[in-house]
Amino acid sequence: MKAAPYYADVADGPQSGHAYWLTTSDGLRIRAGVWPLDTETAHDTGPDTPKGTVFILPGRTECIEKYGRGARDLAALGYASLAIDWRGQGIADRQLSNRNIGHVVSFSDYQYDLKAVIDMADTLKLPQPYFLIGHSMGGAIGLRAVINGAHPFKAAVFSAPMWGIGLNVIQRILVKLAAPLLSALGLSGMIALGTRQKPYMLWKPFKGNKLTSDRDMYNYMAHQVVAHPDLSLGGPSVRWVQESMRENKEVAALSAPDLPALCFLGSDEKIVHTDEVRTRAANWASCELVEIAGGRHEIPMETPAIRAEFYGKSAALFDTQLS
Repeated sequence: MKAAPYYADVADGPQSGHAYWLTTSDGLRIRAGVWPLDTETAHDTGPDTPKGTVFILPGRTECIEKYGRGARDLAALGYASLAIDWRGQGIADRQLSNRNIGHVVSFSDYQYDLKAVIDMADTLKLPQPYFLIGHSMGGAIGLRAVINGAHPFKAAVFSAPMWGIGLNVIQRILVKLAAPLLSALGLSGMIALGTRQKPYMLWKPFKGNKLTSDRDMYNYMAHQVVAHPDLSLGGPSVRWVQESMRENKEVAALSAPDLPALCFLGSDEKIVHTDEVRTRAANWASCELVEIAGGRHEIPMETPAIRAEFYGKSAALFDTQLS
């Protein structure tokens, strides 16, 4: 475990944030960012004794710096936090020569990344108990982890979880028909139809964007990838889409875990399949669905009022699990 670059200039979070290089059990290098609850932050914003550590599992295209503001919010509520650069994004190892395309060989490979970060937290003796916040793709990875059962989390929060990709019927048929053929031709690493190699925030104006209704947060996300282009990522590969659909189908057939949970979903969600999210939440006895009026996909990156509700309710759930 070695120190890794951490771009504090664009993270806008606790100044104590720092990053580590980690090697997964299948040999890839990923990055994890850690925001301990330091004395200076605690005296300014909240308790000086950490209640625990929140594992932030980011969505596709995201990097650890994007959650600097979230780390600050969690610190004010008494929690240390960490985040992950999944394989294929941020400055973790990317598996295609074209680093602008998001790619994974198998969706289950993300579990190697999560295991490496859990081991890191144990090695660093980060405050326990551990909790989970999974956003979008991170919500799919987190759900698989808590269903599998071999995890250290006492409670989980999901934000617009990718429990179903928001494709229409025609798009799903095209993927099912084209993906096997492209894979057979060795072309599964090509970018998915209808997506671009540039980060969303750099080609989509704020007006009409699907991510957030907060202009400041949209500019914050755009500034990160402009200031540090190595953090940027465009659309997914055909393989990533194929693997994600397979993962969603497999997990949908599994029973919900016996774990306290919250699931946040914006009323203006346009990226994940909302019916799949509601179905899973309805069939999870210990999961409460929280629908956010006016919220778009990036609930943790929304307006100050929505962010306060998201982190406040998340911390309240975590507080119920403290011994």
